[in-house]
Amino acid sequence: MIFPKSDLGIRAGVIEGFFGKPWSWASRRSGVDFLRDAGYRFYIYAPKADAYLRRRWREPMPEDTLEQLAALGTRCRDRGIDFGIGLTPFEIYLSYDAGARESLRAKVLQLNQTRADSLGILFDDMRGDVEGLAALQAQAITDICGWSTARHFILCPTYYSYDPRLTREFGPPPRTYLKDIGRLVDARIDFFWTGEKVISHGYAARHLEEVSEDIGRKPFIWDNHISNDSKIRTQHLYLDPSADSWSLPVDRAAGLAVNPMNQAHLTRIALRGLGHLLTVGAGLRQALPQICRELCGAEVAAQLLRDLELLQTAGLARLDADTRRRLLDAYQALQANPYAREIAAFLRGEYAFDPQCLTT
Repeated sequence: MIFPKSDLGIRAGVIEGFFGKPWSWASRRSGVDFLRDAGYRFYIYAPKADAYLRRRWREPMPEDTLEQLAALGTRCRDRGIDFGIGLTPFEIYLSYDAGARESLRAKVLQLNQTRADSLGILFDDMRGDVEGLAALQAQAITDICGWSTARHFILCPTYYSYDPRLTREFGPPPRTYLKDIGRLVDARIDFFWTGEKVISHGYAARHLEEVSEDIGRKPFIWDNHISNDSKIRTQHLYLDPSADSWSLPVDRAAGLAVNPMNQAHLTRIALRGLGHLLTVGAGLRQALPQICRELCGAEVAAQLLRDLELLQTAGLARLDADTRRRLLDAYQALQANPYAREIAAFLRGEYAFDPQCLTT
């Protein structure tokens, strides 16, 4: 099974995979209709704030979370959106004994209750300088796929970019790690890849070809271009994705998973912008006013477009007290609008940086 066909020329969707304040359940539910209408075809639930999918993965997920996920999955399927969950069995490969295997099986069987269409098996943000890493991870992947009722699987390897930052943070990988795990893992399983950097502002065809040679399949792009959970980027709202000349040769990638901003509604502006870049190419800055009016309404769109450079380029750290107060007053006066509410919360500093996020 593959993700449903997208209107954007590539299997495209969203992975809620950021650090910091996660989206609300209401925002996720309303976002399903937006994704369908904007041409995106999948959503993967994998917020770093959900410890039961990460460092506390051995513990059962709370029943209310499972119920919310099951309801969200039903809503996705009713609207033709593939629903996925991302599981990070943190450093399980350091001791994949009988106890760890049983804990993993119990977690996968619990996630089956949500009837997720897709399951992400995520080995990011953890130590990788382990002898035989690829074989250990491949064994866990094989077990997970055997227990899961999902129809599609996608792996995030520990080294998901050639960025030297990963080696500095998680240790040097085994010399042939990517080639080994690409050889050991079933060819039907997709592999996430963030590009030449953890945060890439575009993807060169030759780079993606080199990655394909390493992993034995086209990379499935995990795109952090608009994400704003890092120490510096949490000070900005990346509403115009054309600012850094973003592009993707869609024929070189298996798919595109956009890791969005912490602000669920404002993310929709950027997602519409990425859709424009994928289907039209140039001219997003000219199209942005209409995108904002359609999503935010005329009044909020006019205010936001006036403030775009301050919110995206200058950022909170460079706003003086008077400017910040002026902006806050303007958006608090428009609190009935969810886009304005998110900007006001941003200006109040409510999207705090999570120091577990290692990227700048």
